[in-house]
Amino acid sequence: MAEIGITPLQVTIANGASLSGAVAIGDHVPVGIAMPAAWTAASLTFQVSADGGTTWLNLYDTAGAEVAYTVGVDRYIPLDPSIWIGINMIKVRSGTAAAAVNQGGARTLTLVSRL
Repeated sequence: MAEIGITPLQVTIANGASLSGAVAIGDHVPVGIAMPAAWTAASLTFQVSADGGTTWLNLYDTAGAEVAYTVGVDRYIPLDPSIWIGINMIKVRSGTAAAAVNQGGARTLTLVSRL
């Protein structure tokens, strides 16, 4: 049984694409990402919305750097919850805003969030 307040959300980047569809997280805050068994080498970055998906922005930290995570297959990557407060929808990108990387197959990641 999952811990109360923990919600795993499936996020898929389609074959030949670099950006997932939108995932609504509501009041939850992302705390981790579980990577799939197959992944075309690339970092993870994000587009986010604070207005229910009307406006999408690339996610940057307070120092002005794009929030990026180095990832690999079959790994769990913890996320700093403070970065995600106020965001209610997320798109996951393979690569960066300046250099997106298309995946060589449909890749489903698990975004773990909590209240």
